Amino acid sequence: MPGSRSEARAPAGGRAATGLAVVGAGPAGLAAAVTAADHGLDVTVVDAAAAPGGQYFRSPPEELAAVRPGAAPRGQRGFDDLLTRLTAHRATGRVRYLSGHHVWTAARTGDDWALHTVTGQAGEGGPMVLTRRILLATGAYERQLPFPGWTIPGVVGAAGAQAMLKSGLVLPGRRVVVAGSGPLLQAVAVSLVQAGARVPALVEAAGYGGYARAPRVLAANPAKLTEGLRHGAALARAGVRVMSHSAVTAVHGADRVEAVTVSRVDRDWRPVPGSGRTLVCDALAVGHGLTPQLELAVEIGCDTTVRADGSPALRLDERLRTSVGGVWAAGEPGGIGGVGLALVEGELAAHAVAAEVRGGPLRETAGRVRSLLRARRAQRAFAELMGAVHRPGPGWRDWADDDTEVCRCEEVTAGRIRTAVTELGASDARTVKLFTRAGMGWCQGRTCGFAVHELARSDSDGARAPTPDRRMPACPVLLSALAGEDTTADPEEVAGASETPGAAEPGGNGGNRLP
Repeated sequence: MPGSRSEARAPAGGRAATGLAVVGAGPAGLAAAVTAADHGLDVTVVDAAAAPGGQYFRSPPEELAAVRPGAAPRGQRGFDDLLTRLTAHRATGRVRYLSGHHVWTAARTGDDWALHTVTGQAGEGGPMVLTRRILLATGAYERQLPFPGWTIPGVVGAAGAQAMLKSGLVLPGRRVVVAGSGPLLQAVAVSLVQAGARVPALVEAAGYGGYARAPRVLAANPAKLTEGLRHGAALARAGVRVMSHSAVTAVHGADRVEAVTVSRVDRDWRPVPGSGRTLVCDALAVGHGLTPQLELAVEIGCDTTVRADGSPALRLDERLRTSVGGVWAAGEPGGIGGVGLALVEGELAAHAVAAEVRGGPLRETAGRVRSLLRARRAQRAFAELMGAVHRPGPGWRDWADDDTEVCRCEEVTAGRIRTAVTELGASDARTVKLFTRAGMGWCQGRTCGFAVHELARSDSDGARAPTPDRRMPACPVLLSALAGEDTTADPEEVAGASETPGAAEPGGNGGNRLP
């Protein structure tokens, strides 16, 4: 592929600005980085994880000398090709890779952007990356709906259970109920079975009938249909009972999960009285979809919209440009769509960036871009269908009694949130936070934000989606790191840093961190 001219240049501070900074090295970010490098752009990749691939292509660390159980994930060959290309571009210096780094804020510096980072277990200050353009591929996090007992040891997120298995070959239990809503549940249940766990039931709140009402969308996405059928067959062979239009509404146990209550739910996800039954298990993997990770994008000023699953997502044009000049996004920030869509959007966004650098469309990639656009339209349509089918119904709020902890960081119960609404006049999550501190803890509302919003709104609000707060920092950061934040990454500094992987999340206890 013909390369464009390199855009690295010296800004006012005298350090070289990279042509493109890619934030995140999951499927979307990885595809974007290597495609942009193929075009001749100088690329810096900033990733929170120790290795590229994101959640989907996560694998055990080399020191375990272990092989993940089950078949390789769909698309593994393509991912291996991306890794090979990434390695080649790193060897030539075309791509610089910062692993174990979080971008906590981004600011304009003339024509360039300055990305400020933290790294390591304690969240120490990292280098500042100067770039002409930004491509956001920040992924998503799991959406949780609280119910009695969900904080008991042995309850894990569905995606968390998959991460435990992929990265550490660890099972959350021997007899695991999988519950929540969304196609991820099937993949998680199959992975657990392949790893040797007993999965007595997959409990799906929404059901799958909604897919049949969109035959054209299914016809345009045969791989999705095939994947669903394959998972269904694997679950049937393993004796996993699929319980649709049902939800886990309580967990039982003192020091550990001992059983769960499964209730039938109506179309609004409201439990049907008298339908509860007990399932014995020692672990529960539960999740109700994913939420795009938008903190950095919203802080930059990117406009958002609402997707069919009720989550906010970035407003993007067909070439993946955000509302802010010089900023693109690919993958889950534009709406939850899965690995296939992320790969398509990552490559498409990189072609768009290269076209801007060259001052117009690229003839040599015109056919490929048209193909990617068609694939994106088809897969985005499926993503919207998936979101609509599995969107949480308002009746889930009846699962949480007044003693149910909603904000685990600040130990705020559903009862306190309801009191803030009924007696103190709170009508949105922000006001509830002021009265109760819900969402002011370590996770910055990532775990409880959706639930707090839903408990705060009235039925007359309809399907009003939460509006992301525009605030910095985009991740927890030490005040000492802020005070000493004066380093700028040049090519040599970045190349050296990439050889020392950091932690996927700033951790540790205590410390003077901004919330």
